[in-house]
Amino acid sequence: MSDSDTGAAGRSQGEMAQLSAIGLNVNDQVQRLEVDPRTSLLDALREHLRLSGTKKGCDHGQCGACTVLINGRRVNSCLTLAVMHEDDEIVTIEGLGDPDDLHPMQRAFVERDGFQCGYCTPGQICSAVGMLAEVEAGWPSYVTADLTSPRIALTDEEIRERMSGNICRCAAYPNIVAAIRGIAGGGPE
Repeated sequence: MSDSDTGAAGRSQGEMAQLSAIGLNVNDQVQRLEVDPRTSLLDALREHLRLSGTKKGCDHGQCGACTVLINGRRVNSCLTLAVMHEDDEIVTIEGLGDPDDLHPMQRAFVERDGFQCGYCTPGQICSAVGMLAEVEAGWPSYVTADLTSPRIALTDEEIRERMSGNICRCAAYPNIVAAIRGIAGGGPE
């Protein structure tokens, strides 16, 4: 095999992907990179930008370990392409707070022991922050009891339903709910 063939072994010239030059606004910093247009946002964050807080769990959008905030909304970063988010504000767990200045949700997870192994914790925290914004905006869930009320009662059932897209294999769910309840200001259990 010639030197020109070694980099493209098994691929024809038509199958080689062109790289896309993009700028991503991640944690209030614009990052310029070149990626294959098929690169997921998760892989761009972890592999290209070295932001390892966002975890790769199932890589199919079923576990929530890769949850980040895009324009304030929670998104499974494994299910969206990096090239789709050039003008968006992306916040990862690293952008919520740092060890010397934790985000209130991060602090609540620590205080209420809302984690065990910690693998799902970044996604849980980003999802919880996004979920509280949804509640504040008045978005009902499947279990919202009173759709006419101007304020959604954030019961344990409501929190569990809204966080059901985030799986914790260690089953720290009671403490996760307690952490979210502590930030949300309670409500009936």
